[in-house]
Parts: sequence; C-alpha cells; structure tokens
Amino acid sequence: MRWLRYLYRVPMLLWHAAIDLPLVLLLMLPPWGRLRLPGGETLEYRVIRAWQAGLVRVFGFRLRRSGTPLPGAVVFVANHVSWVDIVVLHSQRMMGFVAKREIAGWPLVGWMATRGETIFHERGSTESLGGVLHEMLARLRSGRAVGVFPEGRTRGGTEVGPFHARIFTAAVEAGVPVQPVALCYGEHCAAQTVVAFRGREGFLGNFLRLLGEPPRLAEVRFLEPIPAGSEDGRRRIAELARERIVAAMR
Repeated sequence: MRWLRYLYRVPMLLWHAAIDLPLVLLLMLPPWGRLRLPGGETLEYRVIRAWQAGLVRVFGFRLRRSGTPLPGAVVFVANHVSWVDIVVLHSQRMMGFVAKREIAGWPLVGWMATRGETIFHERGSTESLGGVLHEMLARLRSGRAVGVFPEGRTRGGTEVGPFHARIFTAAVEAGVPVQPVALCYGEHCAAQTVVAFRGREGFLGNFLRLLGEPPRLAEVRFLEPIPAGSEDGRRRIAELARERIVAAMR
C-alpha cells in the first residue's frame, strides 16, 4: 500500500508547500502578522502553528494532545525521536527550539524552523553552547518560550537518554518554569522506532520513508511543570523532567 499513499500524499505535500506556504508568508507580514488574536497569540504565530499542523497531517499523523502548555516564558523539554518532533510541538505551541545547525539546510523543514525562531547550535562547540544559553536567557526574559531536547541527539526511538543539565541553566537564571513534554508515536508509544532515524538514514531518507508510512497517532503530553526557582538546581531539574517523561510514556 505504500505506493498508494505516495500517490495522494505527494500532491498534498506539493500543495502545502506551493499554495499554503505563500499564504502563510503573506499573513506573517506586518502589520497584520502582529495582530493579537483572542488568547494573546499573534496572527504570525497562529499561522505558523497551523501550517505545521497541516504538515503533520500530510504525513498521516493524527494529532492528540493531553495537558496544557504553559503561557508566557517557559522552557519546554521533550524526548527526541525524529525531525517530526519539532513540527509536532510547533503545531501546539509557538516556541524557539534549540536544534543542531544542520537542520537549517534541510528542505522545507529547515526553512520553517528558521522562521519559527529556532536557535541553531553547533554540536561539540563550547563557544556555540555559550551563545545558545545567552540567546535562551534573552528570549525567556522577554517573555517568550524556548523548546529543547536535553538528550542532545536522537537514539533510534528505543530509549530516552540522560538529560544534559547545562541546558537548564537559562531556566534557572531567568527564574521560569520547565514543562516536560512526552512525545509518543503510535498507540502506547509503539511506533517510536518506526518514526526515528534508522541506522545511517539521513533526513531526506527518513522524510521520504515516513511520507509512505501508514496513518498513526502522534500524541503530545504536556506534563506537570517544574516551578521556577527550584531549590534543587539544574541537575535535579534535568533528572525530574526526564523521570516525568519516561513515566508518561509507560
């Protein structure tokens, strides 16, 4: 059935890129892009989220959300499975992600990630990480949200790796809450390894393979937040966030 799914999803993807995307760009332009909608979200942010939700549906994912994302300045932390994670999270709440610099060059997704205020990080560079933390702190102090994947990389969907504590420095210094988010693909998270990168599979290979996969659930679980100014420090915040995500995925 894979070729049949390509038969109707490829035209859907082309329409979403060639027709819907220019409309999104038009609505993002000032002055209307800065219009405040009910709930306080700008029109620019709303149309970006709507476009990302549409891209998720093109790939056959059925979105389901539980819990409520916090408003204002907050650090969202999630388990990392694939590039789809950014699109799924963006469909629910506007946030500037911390992501590897290679994503900026990925077709379509990279462009939208840049428009979605992504903070790009050069892996293995201490200087780059320092710049990322500085930018995170500035955004949080301005009242905006940031999203991070504290594992630092994907792991084939088989496990949730340890969370690096240093990335939580900005949340501690800004005094903002950290909200863990569990990302589950398939019923009871049964399709994590299907959605994840396989072996040496790159972005394009994963993109094309997922475009032909059967429809499945993509669930976003916003969990109990960890209050600002936690006395336990960034290492304990990292451990607690991971514990809550792992527990939710069970």
